[in-house]
Amino acid sequence: MLDLLADPNAWASLLTLTVMEIVLGVDNIVFISVLVSRLPVEDAQRARRLGLALALIFRIVLLLMISWIIGLEATVFDLGLQGPVEMVPNEVTGVLEPHAAWDTAFSWRDIILIAGGLFLLVKAVLEIHKGIEGHEESGPGGNRRAFGAIIAQIIVIDMVFSVDSIITAVGMADHVEIMIAAVVIAVAIMYVASGPIAHFVHVHPTTKMLALAFLLLVGVALVADGVGFHIPRGYIYFSMAFAAGVEFVNILAKRRVEKTG
Repeated sequence: MLDLLADPNAWASLLTLTVMEIVLGVDNIVFISVLVSRLPVEDAQRARRLGLALALIFRIVLLLMISWIIGLEATVFDLGLQGPVEMVPNEVTGVLEPHAAWDTAFSWRDIILIAGGLFLLVKAVLEIHKGIEGHEESGPGGNRRAFGAIIAQIIVIDMVFSVDSIITAVGMADHVEIMIAAVVIAVAIMYVASGPIAHFVHVHPTTKMLALAFLLLVGVALVADGVGFHIPRGYIYFSMAFAAGVEFVNILAKRRVEKTG
């Protein structure tokens, strides 16, 4: 452990992996922010804290089960079909490697990503429907049931994002200590950022639709990854950042009109 503290390569790995974990954690933050936006303020804050705590626990537990995580990439079944082979740069090393455009060999990781992607697609569509139609759960015990349902959904998606996150971590670092440190730092930053993001989504309802559209894109990307089509996350993040920037300008323009009017 002390040797790692004096190793510049270890620090470089920690920095790189932390940044990667933060980027991958954006999906988690947006999903939690959208879910808790329908809860009362106190319950929303509690659900957000619990959701991020569970995300941290899942990631650390999975890191301690690295051999099992690596086994998730082993093929479970193969339908025997494969697309054309092309040279694609490795996301970690940047070296060009042969990669089939698509195939029908499925691992447990692929199955988890497909299931998680479908879950995100269904959830985002239902939330968009609720936002448009205005259907909200009410009645005695409604908030308690809603809180329990939201925590259950956060647990499901935490597990999906954790598997994707940890498999990335295993490919980028050689020491479990570095991986755990990166995950802890990333989740701490996610915790600090999640409050303002959740508040912003709550105050500006139109941004919730943007967030749900973002989740739809992430769901499509997860399903695509699961079936062998890799969609670089940078494309998705850039498109959503552009849309969010336009929405932010609209909010500023609306405030200016309200002040001058």
